[in-house]
Amino acid sequence: MARILVTGGAGFLGSHLCDRLLERGDEVVCVDDFSTGRMANLAHLEGHPGFRLIRHDIAEPIALECDAVLNFGCPASPKAYQSDPVRTTTTCVNGTLNMLRLADACGARLIQASTSEVYGNPGVHPQPEGYHGAVSCTGPRACYDEGKRCAESLVFDFRRHHGLDAKVVRIFNTYGPRMHPHDGRVVSNFVRQALEGNALTVYGDGSQTRSFCYVDDLVDGVMAVLDAPAGFAGPVNLGNPAEISILEVARRVIALAGGGAGIRHAPLPIDDPVRRRPDIALAREALGFAPRVDLEEGLRRTMGAFAGAPPEAAPTGMHRWGRQGPDLVPQPPH
Repeated sequence: MARILVTGGAGFLGSHLCDRLLERGDEVVCVDDFSTGRMANLAHLEGHPGFRLIRHDIAEPIALECDAVLNFGCPASPKAYQSDPVRTTTTCVNGTLNMLRLADACGARLIQASTSEVYGNPGVHPQPEGYHGAVSCTGPRACYDEGKRCAESLVFDFRRHHGLDAKVVRIFNTYGPRMHPHDGRVVSNFVRQALEGNALTVYGDGSQTRSFCYVDDLVDGVMAVLDAPAGFAGPVNLGNPAEISILEVARRVIALAGGGAGIRHAPLPIDDPVRRRPDIALAREALGFAPRVDLEEGLRRTMGAFAGAPPEAAPTGMHRWGRQGPDLVPQPPH
């Protein structure tokens, strides 16, 4: 058994990681400030003897003993991270620095959640880890894109100068149960709109592409990185390389929903990447990573989870995204 700290553990990916770690017998300390995380994502873990929940903003230091840190504490949907861009940047940079210092003090391994957004609107396709990207450092997405790029640099400086066992995973578009229905991402938007009987909103003409990875496959990849030898640091792309146009995704969701109100088009957001597909050769070779859930099956599972969940109103800003955690959540000793 290991004691593993999961920041952002009440979020979409973080909560699935908490589940997987507990299933294999690890002790999990979940840290979340509930700015975008939700108590509903953790409700099934209430009373679990191996699980502890702490409400805390990782942009502030925290003192804990742990064997590993999975740093997933940052909003990932453009709608959420652009609602408070300064906070997004400080979470990426100060939060990562605090987690690196904590891991260093504990002699713990750290896995840093980075993103395909570090490649920006790529000039190389598909995107290998050696590609340095084409990111706008002044646009509305820069708070997240550049924040994550800076976080990566901190990780590798801690490896070089402190000998810290730290690794970076670059996560491509991921979807599945526990996504917030109003987070503004493609799959959650389409599924919610289809279930409500509304037209699906496609930005631009829909010819832009993405590569969608089901959450269970993504968690497999993160766990493989967690268990990899200390010499393997990444960065490593995790995602499903099956590329598809946004318009085709909309058509598939409509078909699964049994028809609907069709498609409506809206202006393409600023700095929205035209193409996105991971080169996962490194993950395949070094980790044995191979996504197994195809888009059709993943969408079916996601729609089933959304249909069975209680309706949620759209938040109006990052600070209102998540329900606040219980008042009695203990703070750790400093």
